[in-house]
Amino acid sequence: MDIFSLIGAALGLFAVLGGALLEGLGLNAIVQPTAFIIVMGGTAGAVLLSHPGNELSDCVKYLPGVFLPPKENMKEIIESLVNLALKARKEGILALQGDIRDLSDPFLKKGLELMTDGTDPDLLRDLLETELRMFEEEIGHSAKVFESAGGFSPTVGILGAVLGLIHVMENLNDPAKLGSGIAVAFVATVYGVGFANLIALPLANKIKFKGKGSILAREMMIEGILSIQAGESPNFIREKLKVFLSGKDAKEAQAEVAE
Repeated sequence: MDIFSLIGAALGLFAVLGGALLEGLGLNAIVQPTAFIIVMGGTAGAVLLSHPGNELSDCVKYLPGVFLPPKENMKEIIESLVNLALKARKEGILALQGDIRDLSDPFLKKGLELMTDGTDPDLLRDLLETELRMFEEEIGHSAKVFESAGGFSPTVGILGAVLGLIHVMENLNDPAKLGSGIAVAFVATVYGVGFANLIALPLANKIKFKGKGSILAREMMIEGILSIQAGESPNFIREKLKVFLSGKDAKEAQAEVAE
């Protein structure tokens, strides 16, 4: 699990609720079903109206990745490509077909299969980069769904507040009903702003951040595949691909080579 995502989500909610409780505000004052229905239902409706079905399904698909570790291990990918390059140098590119079938990453597997089929290098690069651009757009659309939710919910919260105040104005002659109307008004605003800034917008940012890591891994795969096709030295390929590693991973990879 991505421990920082879990800590961030828990800390944000705990800080808000804990601060309210320290001030003597009871949970009954915060939990307002009417305000929740207005804000969450209104936000969901606005999001559904704003985005096509494929973007909504992509959003659901990438959501678990916020709390899970990255699928791509950059160092393992480099070693896999280097080993394939070494075998290709010794036995030829066609000898890689058995190893390619065992690969789990669909993008890497597809690229290597096209390579062994004898696809022209320029055409191969164009095909893989086009697929990469589509993948990047898919991630961007998924993040935009949560960004839209984060933009709509505070406004819907204000709408809930106005409705609560209207209810208050209608019952000025009945003091017993004033408290519930005012509570809905303020709590709806809290729900709207809280959902936007503690949930929706952070999720959008994390999806984009995780997506950048996946995009970088695929860029590295493209360079590795084309390097194998060009018959470059395995050691040269390793050094070329290490450029894609972050500072910590690059140092660890350098230390492993030195050993």
